[in-house]
Formats: sequence, C-alpha cells, structure tokens
Amino acid sequence: MKEETHYDMKRILLMFAGIFLIGMCVASYRMSGFGVDAFSCMNLGVSGFLHMSFGTWQLLINAVLLIIVWFTVRYCIGLGTIVNMVFVGYTADFLCWLFVEQIGLSATVPVRIVLLLMGTLFASLGCACYMIAQMGIAPYDSVTFIIVKYTREKLPFRFARMLSDFVTILLGVSFCMMAGNRVWEILGLGTVVNAFCNGPLIQFFRDRIEAILKK
Repeated sequence: MKEETHYDMKRILLMFAGIFLIGMCVASYRMSGFGVDAFSCMNLGVSGFLHMSFGTWQLLINAVLLIIVWFTVRYCIGLGTIVNMVFVGYTADFLCWLFVEQIGLSATVPVRIVLLLMGTLFASLGCACYMIAQMGIAPYDSVTFIIVKYTREKLPFRFARMLSDFVTILLGVSFCMMAGNRVWEILGLGTVVNAFCNGPLIQFFRDRIEAILKK
C-alpha cells in the first residue's frame, strides 16, 4: 500500500510539474519576442482576432478539443487534462504580467535568446513529465495521438506532432493577419524551433525520465 501511495504521489508531482513548465514555456516564448509555440501561436492569433484574453480563449478551444478527444482517444483524458486546460493559459498570463509589468524585465537581445532557449526546454520537458504521469494530457497534445491512431501508426509520434504544430501555426498566422495585428509578435524563430524540435525533444525526455524512474 505504501509503495502504491508513493507511486501515485510521484505521478501527481510529475503532472503538476509538467503543467507548470508548460505555463512557463508559453510565458518565456511570449516574453522573448521571437514567436511562441505552435498552439499558443494559434490561440494568440485567434484571441487577438476575437479581442478575448489569451487564457479565456485557450480554455474554450481546449474544451472543444476535449470533446473530440473523448470520441477518439479517450484514454488520454484524466485529471491532468482538466488542470492543464484551466491553468496553462492563466499561468502564462500571470508570469508575463509579473515579469514585464511588475518587475520590468529588460528585453535585451541576450535576455530574449535565453528566454527562447528556456521556452524550448520547458515545452518538451513539461510535456514529457505529464505524459509519463499518465494522469491525462492536454487536449492539444492528444491531437498527436489521434493522428497516430488514424494513420494506423504509420506516422511516428514525432512527425505527427510536427504535422499538428504546422497546421496550428498556419491557423494562428491567418487569424492574426485578418485581425490586422503584427504577425511577428506570434510567429518567429521560437515558433520554428518549437515546431521542429518539440516532438523529438519530448521523446528524448520521456525516454530519459522513464529510465530514471525505473531505477
């Protein structure tokens, strides 16, 4: 019983750590000014078009995706799914407010580069943590598993993730342009780096963390 309790506690801690890292990832990308991750790119583009807060729109689109996930890859849904839906967007909003408006973070080029690297690291490490926790993953992350399922696993995870990322980037840019907003505030080097690196890096960290947990 003690071993099971200890195992469950590790899963819960991994879940919350992963979700907080994702919130830090989104905030880091936004503050870097080099573009954001793919899902945030779409959400910032659409929320700007609708004149809605990023956190509120992200919660709404996650609810829609959750319905799709329920009918396709239901095993991806759990407590972590709900926590992710509610907290990632608002965590990013809070961190941006804290560091930019309250602390007055200086957006020099070296600082922006560090934030870009941090965002890339937090994105993949965060996803790996809460995927390993197996307490449910974000609706958007579940889209990759939907693609893998309906291609009958002919498309590996890392390529399925890249496909979903590129589609969401296209949607984000389209809505941003229709709103007349500056595309380069959401699309940039960080977006490209995330789209190409996130899938492979998630797999890398999943393998390493799982190996550590088995020891």
